[in-house]
Amino acid sequence: MDYIMSTLGNLIHQTAFFNLTWGNYLMIVVACVFLYLAIAKGFEPLLLTPIAFGMLLVNIYPDIMAAPTEEAAGGLLHYFYLLDEWAILPSLIFMGVGAMTDFGPLIANPRSFLLGAAAQFGIFAAYFGAIALGFNDKAAAAISIIGGADGPTSIFLASKLGQTALLGPIAVAAYSYMSLVPIIQPPIMKALTTEKERKIKMGQLRPVSKLEKILFPIIVTIVVSMILPTTAPLVGMLMLGNLFRESGVVRQLTDTASNALMYIVVILLGTSVGATTSAEAFLNVTTLKIVALGLVAFAFGTAAGILFGKIMCVATKGKVNPLIGSAGVSAVPMAARVSQKVGAEADPTNFLLMHAMGPNVAGVIGTAVAAGTFMAVFGIV
Repeated sequence: MDYIMSTLGNLIHQTAFFNLTWGNYLMIVVACVFLYLAIAKGFEPLLLTPIAFGMLLVNIYPDIMAAPTEEAAGGLLHYFYLLDEWAILPSLIFMGVGAMTDFGPLIANPRSFLLGAAAQFGIFAAYFGAIALGFNDKAAAAISIIGGADGPTSIFLASKLGQTALLGPIAVAAYSYMSLVPIIQPPIMKALTTEKERKIKMGQLRPVSKLEKILFPIIVTIVVSMILPTTAPLVGMLMLGNLFRESGVVRQLTDTASNALMYIVVILLGTSVGATTSAEAFLNVTTLKIVALGLVAFAFGTAAGILFGKIMCVATKGKVNPLIGSAGVSAVPMAARVSQKVGAEADPTNFLLMHAMGPNVAGVIGTAVAAGTFMAVFGIV
């Protein structure tokens, strides 16, 4: 009987109930909220579902992220996470994004580059904000990329700058704000525009030839990589994926990059990023500062894009709807969809999606360029 009771006691004490802290329970609740937003509300479920589930797993069983020792192998998600640290998964994500994205709206309206550039203001606002809060220059640079609402670039830059201790909170903040674009952006957009501006209808974009679409990724790769070679892993993969799409001769590669490979990478990256949010690592003042800075940066980026859109509206005598400026953050294609949604609320016959895709794609390139600029400043090769 004693043996049975002892065995049962050991089994009971091996359950997670006796090993979790209040912080673990809090993070489990947060994970469930994220799952609700992803599944019930449809907020970027492809990203938020694996991130939330990784968060759930690590706070129930922390050893799933354990590093290997001489006595034991590491946890499953530790090895996934190494691919983040080595900047492999972010680069593959960019290839998938390129294969899925039509750059035609940007080619048809090159002025969209200006809106994408304006939205990067949030990055530099967050950089100086992080410096003011006591982060060192490299940590501030890694945190600031959250303002571009670009998870892969945030992970890429944090790893290149050696900020692996902050990589988890930075990545979670970036992906969370990407997922929450439909909640965060509309109030800012409506506050900074008038109903008359939101109702502006933009003219039809000019047709873009196949030759233009093929030359665009090649030219962008050459120009950007020559100026900022450190951007080659991101911009190069983005443009390679797009070249697969537009060349029309490698359909199998296009399908693989935009479907099977893309989704495999999203699973690996999402779960490993979510698994960095153990209560011990996540519930601290530094993390709260990063999350707050990310929100401020994202709000500033959205506002800067809209304000520059208003300037373009005046310069073109009312031919540009300022709402498309908010799509200059690089949350593709969610930010463009939000521009369309807010515009349609003002006028159901207004169709801004393709116009907003130009700044949206420009924002992806702009965020990569901003990351490359920081790497050049700090001498990272």
